[in-house]
Amino acid sequence: MTGRINKVIELLESGQPVYQVGSHTGNVLTYEAGLEAASTWADFVNVGMEHGAFDMPGLDQFMRGLVDGGPTKSGHRTPTVTVEAPVEGSSAEVVRANAWQFRQILARGVHGVFLTHAESPDAVREFVEICRYPFHKQGVGEGLGTGRRGVGSESAAAPVWGLSINDYLEKADVWPLNPNGELVLGVKMENYRAASSADAIVEIPGISLVEWGSGDMVVSFGYRLSEAYPPPPEAAAARDRIMAACRRKGLAYLDGAQPENVIEKLDAGAKLGGGNEEAAKIGRAHTGRTMPV
Repeated sequence: MTGRINKVIELLESGQPVYQVGSHTGNVLTYEAGLEAASTWADFVNVGMEHGAFDMPGLDQFMRGLVDGGPTKSGHRTPTVTVEAPVEGSSAEVVRANAWQFRQILARGVHGVFLTHAESPDAVREFVEICRYPFHKQGVGEGLGTGRRGVGSESAAAPVWGLSINDYLEKADVWPLNPNGELVLGVKMENYRAASSADAIVEIPGISLVEWGSGDMVVSFGYRLSEAYPPPPEAAAARDRIMAACRRKGLAYLDGAQPENVIEKLDAGAKLGGGNEEAAKIGRAHTGRTMPV
């Protein structure tokens, strides 16, 4: 088995991009689906709950199926699993009022969470604090307050990670702020307000991944979704601003890719994200990936 629980972290630490499977709606969250997904071509499974059902019993079963179907060919207990929470990151007050969502999601033993419509630095700070235990101190007093995650769910999450309760409590912290952490926290910047705040948002400690939401970004500028590809000038400029902020801060920037443009996206600096198996195959060859799929 590998030394890392989180496959995404291991790949990013080695400079390799990561490839996801999953959808915004319609994810099948059953034990049988978990068994099947254990051998996925993707590096991580992203479960959309912003638009899809907030199905915690189903997520429990899915995670159990992943464990029983593993390990992966790369030697990880499961693929990385991330969840897009329903709450939007419009303000700290909105995020704090919905802290229960992050607690419920993390209790299932997932490896990461995305905050959608992350447009406020204060909202992102609140998000990070909610997902951290109070005894993890990296960044506290340096852009972050004390963590707000309570104990009680570790007995459910630890077996998914294959750890004792005490080891889970130590490792369930945000990477790369905590180099030994195994949680990834992602923010989705997907409207013009987020783009205008990108430079401030990436300064919040505890973020692991930044994704630009192309469809919502285009719509936020008043265009129809049918006008999203290629993005109109305002949306393209917003994307470039987000990418530049990530590059300056050294954060992984995620973008979608298809077989015909995956090399272009990688060469532009994206650490990928959405796509398909053929795009991943081309991208992995381009970057000299050696970790088994």
